[in-house]
Amino acid sequence: MENQNHEFKLTREFNAPRSLMFKVWTEAEHLKNWWGPAGLEVGVAKLDLRPGGVFHYSMKTPDGNMMWGKFVYREIIEPTKLEFVASFSDADEGYTRHPMAAGWPVEILSTIEFTEHEGKTTLHMTGVAINASDDEVKTFVESIPSMNEGWGGTFAQLEAHLKTLGNK
Repeated sequence: MENQNHEFKLTREFNAPRSLMFKVWTEAEHLKNWWGPAGLEVGVAKLDLRPGGVFHYSMKTPDGNMMWGKFVYREIIEPTKLEFVASFSDADEGYTRHPMAAGWPVEILSTIEFTEHEGKTTLHMTGVAINASDDEVKTFVESIPSMNEGWGGTFAQLEAHLKTLGNK
């Protein structure tokens, strides 16, 4: 069941052309510099950018704990759209539960769309719990305020990374 009426939506403008925004979302050398929660060190284990392909990554906390995540790509339209199922994972690309929220849905369908105007890119993000129980959907919806906060930190890292690149 795809719970389309319980969506997380976020829109943010970045001072970068759409082609660069697409690159920083799809190339390992960029993702390791900004992806994930602030303060975690991200490692890219695998990046296979094609429908059915996987972005598998690690996130190391300052105290040395390791978490894993993955995207399974559904749709890629360069440079306008990425659609993937995001999940927590293990080192072998298996599915796992959120390490700090047992009731979190295992799969989140994420859609990222990029529109450009006068050299700036607006990112439109949507997330929805899929294949989730009613309790998991409830947990997801109740977490929207903290997701907004978490994405704020991630996007701050993205903006800092973009500044190191200029408009390449």
